Amino acid sequence: MTLAWRHLLRALYLETSTPRTPKTRPSPKVGAFWTSVTKLGLHTKPSMPPCDFTPERYQSLAYNRVLEIHKQHLSPVLTAYFSEPLLLHQGYMEWLFDYEGNRYLDFFSGIVTVSVGHCHPKVNAVAQKQLGRLWHTSAVFFHPPIHEYAEKLSALLPEPLKVIFLMNSGSEANDLAMLMARAHSNNTDIISFRGAYHGCSPYTLGLTNVGFYKMELPSGMGCQSTMCPDVFRGPWGGSHCRDSPVQTIRKCSCAPDCCQAKDQYIEQFKDTLNTSVAKSIAGFFAEPIQGVNGVVQYPKGFLKEAFELVREWGGVCIADEVQTGFGRLGSHFWGFQTHGVLPDIVTMAKGIGNGFPMAAVVTTPEIAKSLAKRLLHFNTFGGNPMACAIGSSVLEVIKEENLQENSQEVGTYMLLKFAKLRDEFEIVGDVRGKGLMIGIEMVKDKTSRQPLPREEVNQIHQDCKRMGLLIGRGGTFSQTFRIAPSMCITKPEVDFAVEVFRSALIQHVESRDK
Repeated sequence: MTLAWRHLLRALYLETSTPRTPKTRPSPKVGAFWTSVTKLGLHTKPSMPPCDFTPERYQSLAYNRVLEIHKQHLSPVLTAYFSEPLLLHQGYMEWLFDYEGNRYLDFFSGIVTVSVGHCHPKVNAVAQKQLGRLWHTSAVFFHPPIHEYAEKLSALLPEPLKVIFLMNSGSEANDLAMLMARAHSNNTDIISFRGAYHGCSPYTLGLTNVGFYKMELPSGMGCQSTMCPDVFRGPWGGSHCRDSPVQTIRKCSCAPDCCQAKDQYIEQFKDTLNTSVAKSIAGFFAEPIQGVNGVVQYPKGFLKEAFELVREWGGVCIADEVQTGFGRLGSHFWGFQTHGVLPDIVTMAKGIGNGFPMAAVVTTPEIAKSLAKRLLHFNTFGGNPMACAIGSSVLEVIKEENLQENSQEVGTYMLLKFAKLRDEFEIVGDVRGKGLMIGIEMVKDKTSRQPLPREEVNQIHQDCKRMGLLIGRGGTFSQTFRIAPSMCITKPEVDFAVEVFRSALIQHVESRDK
């Protein structure tokens, strides 16, 4: 079904205000198959928009058995949301279904990964066709899907970013980008922001500067952190800083085209160059918008000046587009374009394959040759026929369904609606972002900007889930809700999400004031 047709269905839904009654089936557990939420006190639950899909009946492991197996055989690291982890069974476009048949609006898209929708029909069809033709060859043989994909991807990047290395994850991509930067510059030191997340491999852990990803053991040698130019939580910020329809509540005397906060943060960046690294450096990594740190945006013009300084010190500039790329930000296809910069290396993953394991590093011919002189780089599964066929179909869907334009229109609509909640609730400290990448930072109060205690954020998060909305978390203290749905999302679904979030806030405030 095309995006335009799906928009029409939801428009009709809004006009009639009569939710479509889905088909029902017996559930393997107690409760109606299409029950969307549990009742929450005396509050009326928001009405969930219709869905034109009926999931299969769940017939796999019992929930308690899943918990037992996870405890016995899977990683003991606690990564699952909620005290009772959600057991998912099936997905379709922006919707997810759990083992009991409950339906959820997915506003985190597998950690900003499902770019065009769960099990998108066109992507599914391409995957199934390639599955029956050729799965794997490795790089010692050629196959058409990799060459077709390379041509399509390179056409979306500006000169001279035309040489592509394919791999399987964002961590792998950033690993290789680190190696490229050092091989090309003959230097070691690499700078990244505090609050940055660039992967969890032994190499990229040096770039990642989020506390709970740090170890007591040495890793990622030669990496230095610098102050994140966070205009909400940092020491400087004002009312004109961000490239966003929504600015911070902090006031300043800057003109709209001048940012004193940017100048202050650039001085801190210079201080890092002068005190914490060698006289020549290998490079600088930056996410165009920080993801794991809670959708943190920098002052306009900051990255442009920072890139100039890095090149003066002999380094290359790396844009980590793992979360921001492929049209998610709306106004541009790549996040670095929103800053008016041209990186030397671009890394990408997540949305590149709509959930299929795939990643890429794109660089210049000159940097690619520097790596080739020093290393016979090889990746067994990188660029395999399945990944490349799926990657090509994702690019086609983004173009055919105008998903970048949808990200701009629907994302801006959503940002402005969430911003009204900031004006309504004292505990909503900041609403920020661009396109379909949004952060809502929760605070004790707007004056102190101290993070709302984790247990209170947990309860709001849980209440959203109970009402049928799945959202993410981020920030140093897990105090920020991350909103990043698939790019096929529609305005009626945004209305539902905002209504759910507002209901959760009201319940929280009422329970706290008792």
